[in-house]
Amino acid sequence: MNKTGKMKGRSLYIVSAFIAATLFTGCAKDKYIDEAGNLVPKTAEQDPSLPSILVNGALLHAEAFGPPDSAMVVVLHGGPGGDYRYLLKSKALADQGYRVVFYDQRGSGLSQRFPHSSYYMEVITDELQGVIDHYRTSPSQKVFLFGHSWGAMLASAFVNEHPAEIDGLVLGEPGGLVWQDVKDYVGRSWSSGTIMSESVNDATYLDQMITGKGSEHEILDYKYSLFTSEESSLLGNEGRFPFWRVGYVCNRAMFKLGDENTPDWTTNLHLYTTKVLFLYSENNQAYGREWAQRVSSGYPNVELFEVKEAGHDFPAFEKGWNHSYPVILNYLNSLK
Repeated sequence: MNKTGKMKGRSLYIVSAFIAATLFTGCAKDKYIDEAGNLVPKTAEQDPSLPSILVNGALLHAEAFGPPDSAMVVVLHGGPGGDYRYLLKSKALADQGYRVVFYDQRGSGLSQRFPHSSYYMEVITDELQGVIDHYRTSPSQKVFLFGHSWGAMLASAFVNEHPAEIDGLVLGEPGGLVWQDVKDYVGRSWSSGTIMSESVNDATYLDQMITGKGSEHEILDYKYSLFTSEESSLLGNEGRFPFWRVGYVCNRAMFKLGDENTPDWTTNLHLYTTKVLFLYSENNQAYGREWAQRVSSGYPNVELFEVKEAGHDFPAFEKGWNHSYPVILNYLNSLK
């Protein structure tokens, strides 16, 4: 089967799976949905055994590794609505003496769910500040951010608001730091033959296909996971990255806010003079060095690094992590 045939086959598979899931969750809702954990993993609010912290009224799935008083690296996952499971290779930094902090953002992964109307960019950046404050042991403790994809956008939005508060910044393929760039990248990263392509999205908007009340997070997250598991071949990943649970309401709310407010997270980046390590992957056909230069241009001091043998989600896989980890470690050590 040629490439086009394979892509169509995957698309038909995901459509079939989605239809089956829709029928399943629609017909058997009372039997299977009433009890949390039957369709998707429980959140920290539902499962007290999960490691968690309370930040700004949200119970966040979170954990930290390494010496508490050492320089802190806060790891920011992609999405919006993803989780930190695929970034756990970054725990290796704890073995080098860093305090490595992971958390699922509100409405994401295994963190507490909230209504659509509760999501604003200021809420997300304030939450990041709250996580830093929770784990920080002294005012002199250095804080670094390592953001991937949406997490790199969040890291930049935070630095744009607080350019003096972060001691170093590692960014992995943020789609864009101005909204039109985000839209251009997302549209380009999905080929026309996949279910998640821009043309398909325009014709069958996700909110029309993924049905369920806004409070039925288990149903919505489960159905959305079927879409997110169908990956664009253009991203160049080594495989499908692992995750616990996706946050559908959070994802749609943040994209809607983006369309409504067209944010620009570069207005104050010229004030951040510390060198930024900006990573992009060799195999992501929708990115490349030219796009990396465009997205990173708001920062006055940038080191670009191409991660060989890897795609967009390079921190999740052996080759991508093995090529990027030494560069990340050297960068952090230079600022420690």
